Amino acid sequence: MGRKVIGALTTYEILLMLDPEGAESHQDEVIARVRELVEKGGGTWRSHDAWGRRRLAYEISKKPEGVYHLVVFECNAETLDEISRVLKIDDAVLRHLATKHIEGSRTSAPRDDTPAPAPAPAPAAAPAPVAPAAEAEPEAEAEPEQAAVATAEEPESDEAPTEGEEE
Repeated sequence: MGRKVIGALTTYEILLMLDPEGAESHQDEVIARVRELVEKGGGTWRSHDAWGRRRLAYEISKKPEGVYHLVVFECNAETLDEISRVLKIDDAVLRHLATKHIEGSRTSAPRDDTPAPAPAPAPAAAPAPVAPAAEAEPEAEAEPEQAAVATAEEPESDEAPTEGEEE
C-alpha cells in the first residue's frame, strides 16, 4: 500500500524582498517559480501585489533598497516548505517571510501618496493642549511667589505674639 498524504490547504502570504540591482525579468521568474510550485503542489494562487522599490531601515547585503512583492496563495504545509527552500537558495531574494493569511484581512503596500489631511488634525490638536499648559505655567510660577509671601508673613505673626508677651 502506498502512503497517501492528504493535507488541508491553508492560505498563506509571503512577503518577498528582492535584490533591487537584479534584472526585473529575474524578479518575474522568482514570482513565476513560486506560482508554479503552488499549482504543482495542488494549491491555488490568489494574488500577487508588487509593492515596488522601498528604502530599507538598514542595509542588507550592502543594499539600501529592496523590491517588495506580496503573494497570497493556498497550499499544504509540504508545498510551503518547498517554496521556502527554493527562496532561500535564490540569491535575488534578500529576505522572505511566510505567514498564515487571515481571512477578511487585506494586506496592502504602504503607499507614499497617503492623503495629507490625516496627519494634519494631529498637529492641530497638539498645540491646543500646549496653550493651556503654557497658561498653567505662569499660574504655577505665581503660586510659589504667594507661598513665599505667606512664609514671610508667618514669622511676623510669630513675632506679634512674642511682642504681646513682652507687653
